[in-house]
Amino acid sequence: MNRSSKVLGGILVFLGILFLMKNMEIFDPIWRVFNLGALLSRFWPALFLLLPGLLFHYNYFSGNRRNPGVLVPGGILLVLGLVFQFNMLFGGWDITWPLIIFSVAFGLFELYIFGDREKGLLIPVGILGGLSFLFFFSFSLSKLLSFNTGPYAMPLLLIGVGLIVMSSGKKTRG
Repeated sequence: MNRSSKVLGGILVFLGILFLMKNMEIFDPIWRVFNLGALLSRFWPALFLLLPGLLFHYNYFSGNRRNPGVLVPGGILLVLGLVFQFNMLFGGWDITWPLIIFSVAFGLFELYIFGDREKGLLIPVGILGGLSFLFFFSFSLSKLLSFNTGPYAMPLLLIGVGLIVMSSGKKTRG
């Protein structure tokens, strides 16, 4: 990767993050101060749902594979954290609410995969996964097709283009 690709990509990612933080009212480039309350109000799912979910997974996958039961709350918290964090940043509760039902199916399916593969676990996984799928497509499909990205499209586009530019530069030796 040549130096100019890294610099250009880094600048685009930095600008995209700044604009995204400004649009989310976390950072005001005029005063150059961070608003801690706005930051916590937007990222509480990462702190209280994603982090514990990742810790449950880390507990199991770090070598202590004796208790796959920790993957059930870990999977539930992980999916709920992702859903809530997405909704806190971009909105869309009316589209993503069936994933709350899916979170329980995900946690139980992780127990099935990494546990003793008890066939009885597939019954609630199938029921909850099917309900989530049914609700998602029956209630949310029309809203999903008309989903508007609003003030987040340009900053996310800048971040994506910046990352692509940074990673697509020619690799040099040395």
